[in-house]
Amino acid sequence: MFAYSIVLLNTATVTTKKRRFKDSSYGNLARIGKAFAAPKRLELLELLCQGPRTVEALANEAEVSIANASQHLRHLRAARLVESEKSGQYVEYRLASEDVARVFVALRSLAEARLLEMDQVAREYLRERKYFEPVESAELLRRANAGEVVVIDVRPASEYDAGHLVGALSIPADELSKRLGEVPCGQEIVAYCRGPYCVMALDAVETLRKAGFRAHRLEFGVPDFLVRGAPVEGNSGAPFSSTHGVSR
Repeated sequence: MFAYSIVLLNTATVTTKKRRFKDSSYGNLARIGKAFAAPKRLELLELLCQGPRTVEALANEAEVSIANASQHLRHLRAARLVESEKSGQYVEYRLASEDVARVFVALRSLAEARLLEMDQVAREYLRERKYFEPVESAELLRRANAGEVVVIDVRPASEYDAGHLVGALSIPADELSKRLGEVPCGQEIVAYCRGPYCVMALDAVETLRKAGFRAHRLEFGVPDFLVRGAPVEGNSGAPFSSTHGVSR
């Protein structure tokens, strides 16, 4: 009877340890899920996928107050998705690693696959635009990697410096109309920006086509390039704390 009681006690102890292990594991997974569970935090993460930014710059881009941006960043930092570093009088944030960008792209892809609203919202916004490209982005990326087209990165120069597709020219969208002379004539042009929900490349394609260029929009951005194994390089830093996967 005594031995039987010991067996029961040991079994209960093992069961308790297993439960604690599972509760702890899933609890930590929930920390990550909770950090992603706010639209503005996702927007901030996408901005940080493009390169490091100060709180002030993030607040301005996301159109929120600095206090609001700081609060969201605290949640992201608590989940160890972003890191911060003092830069002069400012605090600069960046993604903790390339893995964060990969998870962001995977989350976006899952939403696009499961939620019809994602496609409806995009098409509603782009309905009046002629440049919702029928060309598959994967094919455009292949041609860009093969050097068959001229690739233009139309994001701000600071984002280009942090990380861009190898071989891409940097001509920010708001400078394009004045710098059309730098675009090679007689060649097909592919413009990209931050990703599928960024309209800078749409504006660039419109400007290029009006000027007589054959131009297409590449929906992918730097996080997509990394996920798909496309060569990315940076000139003055990297979008992530780890430079794994980013040549410099």
